[in-house]
Amino acid sequence: MTQQNTVWPSEIRLNPEKNRLSVVFEDGLNFSYDAEFLRVLSPSAEVQGHSAEQRVTVPGKSEVLVKAIEPVGNYAVRIVFDDGHDTGLYSWEYLHGLGASYEERWAEYLAELEEKGLARTP
Repeated sequence: MTQQNTVWPSEIRLNPEKNRLSVVFEDGLNFSYDAEFLRVLSPSAEVQGHSAEQRVTVPGKSEVLVKAIEPVGNYAVRIVFDDGHDTGLYSWEYLHGLGASYEERWAEYLAELEEKGLARTP
């Protein structure tokens, strides 16, 4: 049984500096994601683990850039970062959710860094 996507992008654009990805969705919402935000919240098992307890707080990515964006079927993109990370598949739903919950997710990330004595800078 195939899963139907509930949200679809109508435009995906990487800025010339390669540090910001903009996505316009057909539902009228559009989001602009900083490369650091996408990198530290990668949906990969390397970052998310296989359970909440295994999730990793990724420090030192304030200067990370997007090296490439590769389509994966008709449901996602693989974002390749200049630090070599390339295992996250960003589904349309995941990207939409990140945009919709940006402020909460970013605040949680910053709090985790502080709690663990980690920094955003490399």
